[in-house]
Amino acid sequence: MISRPALGGTALQSSPSRLISWVLTTCAALALCLYAVAAQAQAADPKGEPNKFVETVGNQALQVVKASEAIRKGDRAAITAAVNENIMPYVNLEKTTRLSAGRYWRQASADQRQRLVEAFKGTLVRTYSGALSRVDDKTQLTILPFRGDANADDVVVRSSLTQSNGGPVGVDYRLEKTPEGWRIYDLNVEGIWLIQNYRNQFAQQIEQGGIDGLIQALNKQNS
Repeated sequence: MISRPALGGTALQSSPSRLISWVLTTCAALALCLYAVAAQAQAADPKGEPNKFVETVGNQALQVVKASEAIRKGDRAAITAAVNENIMPYVNLEKTTRLSAGRYWRQASADQRQRLVEAFKGTLVRTYSGALSRVDDKTQLTILPFRGDANADDVVVRSSLTQSNGGPVGVDYRLEKTPEGWRIYDLNVEGIWLIQNYRNQFAQQIEQGGIDGLIQALNKQNS
């Protein structure tokens, strides 16, 4: 069972997850499944079929993680660098943050919004980095049959992550169609949607200390 990150006092707490997808992925959920840099792998096509897009970047992510001892050991600097260079182009993190903040997003200034997005990115990297240590040569990503309309502007791609040191983990990716192609903005790990989970926590923290209070709480936990 995966525990939800919980709010404790004035700081946001998080607990380890069984998953390594990503980002989008283990994120490396949000963060990892979109690590598109396998030198000899087929390039992901953001404008192609959504399930093929997730499958390509997901398998590339696993290849990269398996080859990087630093990432598998949870090296924060290595993970952050990989996310910034190779994952962010495939993710609409601003939309993820905006939907997580809900109505409070409209109350935030442009500067607060930018700082909140960066703080939230750090939280996601920290929360899921522990899952990377579970990746081994037998870790496998399986894309389940696509049930949606590939021509729609918003779709969900379902997958299963199998690891030798644990049972299969169900991971769903919610994507939106943009002029640049598909972008992931939400993640479901065994029935828990990332945005819905954080929306409740963000609201509680903002009620206590405002937008700046939320940013400070996130950054404190990320340090």
